[in-house]
Amino acid sequence: MNTLVKQTWAGLRVLLVMTVLLGVLYPLGVWAVARIPGLAGPAEGSIVTQDGRAVGSSLIGVDPVPADPAHDPWFHTRPTVVTPDLPSGASNKGPYDEDLVKTIGERKEAVAKREGVTPDQVPPDAVTASGSGLDPDISVAYAELQAARVARNTGLPLDRVKQLIEQNTSGAGIGVPGVAVLPLNLAVRAAAGGAH
Repeated sequence: MNTLVKQTWAGLRVLLVMTVLLGVLYPLGVWAVARIPGLAGPAEGSIVTQDGRAVGSSLIGVDPVPADPAHDPWFHTRPTVVTPDLPSGASNKGPYDEDLVKTIGERKEAVAKREGVTPDQVPPDAVTASGSGLDPDISVAYAELQAARVARNTGLPLDRVKQLIEQNTSGAGIGVPGVAVLPLNLAVRAAAGGAH
């Protein structure tokens, strides 16, 4: 009986110590480290603000939905498989999956129609989702494909739209330049006078 009481008290002491360490001190330590200058932005979700309000995250691509599909002034992100049931992730379908092949074909036709080009001119990242399904960057080729439509719908000169693409291009892609869609759309909106 004496041994059982000692073991119970020892177990309760370990539980109490671990609760304080892992349930209080560790979270407080992580919170404090996240407040170090330079780490606060990423710790809070890398929020992008404009005019004092949050407009998105630099780490998460959200495809803009135009108010009028016939007048679409925005650059679009890569397609996504994200749904309320699947907040991030890929479809896990292989290149020979019939549904994926069909979906890619439908996406290619839709992008070609939207941009006024033939399907063979549509770059791969315009029709395939990234592994996370939330990629904030697109290829330079996909951005350039959308430039004429954006220029037409915003009233900006095509050369100015191409300048904005270049200004928002970095080495963020995997070994290739990538264009950050959210900052690009914000730059287009500012250049067009915020009318869109």
